[in-house]
Parts: sequence; C-alpha cells; structure tokens
Amino acid sequence: MASLCARAARQSCLRLLSPSAFRVTPRLLCTAAQQKSSGAGSEEENGAQKPEPPAAEKVLTEEKAQLEEQVKELTDKYKRALADTENIRQRSQKMIDEAKLYGIQGFCKDLLEVADILEKATQSVPKEEVSSENPHLKNLYDGLVMTEVQIQKVFSKHGLVKLDPAGQKFDPYEHEALFHTPIEGKEPGTVALVTKVGYKLHGRTLRPALVGVVKAP
Repeated sequence: MASLCARAARQSCLRLLSPSAFRVTPRLLCTAAQQKSSGAGSEEENGAQKPEPPAAEKVLTEEKAQLEEQVKELTDKYKRALADTENIRQRSQKMIDEAKLYGIQGFCKDLLEVADILEKATQSVPKEEVSSENPHLKNLYDGLVMTEVQIQKVFSKHGLVKLDPAGQKFDPYEHEALFHTPIEGKEPGTVALVTKVGYKLHGRTLRPALVGVVKAP
C-alpha cells in the first residue's frame, strides 16, 4: 500500500515537470500578438493627433488678445487727444497773435477821424495865400502839414497804411463804390475819384476807401 502511494506521487510530479505542461497554445499567442499590435496602433494615432491646450492656457490667450485690443484702443485715443490739444494750442496762439495785431483797431478808427480833419484842413487852405506875406497863415499851414506827416508816421509804425486808390483797379475788398460814371479816356472798372481815403491794419482792411468807379459808356 505504501509503495502504491509512493508510485502515484512520483507520477504526479513527473507530469507537472513535463514540457507539455509549459506549452502555450497557438491561439493564446495570436491573441497576445493582436493585443500588442492594436496597442501600438493606438499609441501612434494618439501621437499623430495634436494635443489640445489646457483650459488655463486658453483663458490666458483670450485675456492677452483682449488686453492687446484695449492697448490699441487706448493708444488711438491718446493720439487723438494729442492732436486735438495741438489744434487747440495753435488756434489759441493764433487768437493771441491776432489780438496783439488788431487789438488797437478800435483806437485806430477813432484816430482816423483826426487824420481826416487834418487832411481837409490842409486842403482847404489856398496855396497862393501861403506865403511870407501872410506869416500867420503860413505858420499855421506848416504846423498842420507837419502834424499830418507825423500822424501818418505813427500809423505806419503800428501797421496802419493809407489807401488812396486813384487810377487803380477797383477792389471790392478795399474800396467801396459810391457811384459809377462813364469817363472818356479811362478804362472801365478803374477808380476815377476818391472822396475819402481808406486804411488797412496789418493787411486787413480797417476802413474801405470811398470811391467813384468808371463804367463803360
């Protein structure tokens, strides 16, 4: 009995240690190969696809685009503000310069009346009466002439120029036509007679000359 038990145990051990116990079936090998092949293919497909950026990176990209747009908008507003400021500065400077030049035009207009009176006074004196035989009248006349010359010098110093357009072409910006009359031998459109001289202050007409204009017959 003991010998039979020993023989059965020996046979069981030999069966376990035989090469057939470790043989792998072809079906199992094919299944493993297919699994390996499919795993390698999925890895290649995953490597070919572009990985999507993380959510945090996407948010930062959007914020960057918004900030760049805000910077562009603020830069444009800044440039516009600079241009507007420069235009205001130039206009203000122009107004200041004009105020310096033409701020005295009211005073000049009042002085023009004085110059007109002096001119009429000198023109009203008969030239034949101004002689050494009549010293009082001569001295008075010479004083009026000197005063008139001096006041014209003061006018010229401050940019006030006299307009006496006799024989010149009529200019509506500098002359005011009181009448039109045909005059033989004179070109139509020219100034035939000046009843009152005009004045310009720094190139701007302060008072137009009152004239008579030649018209075509």
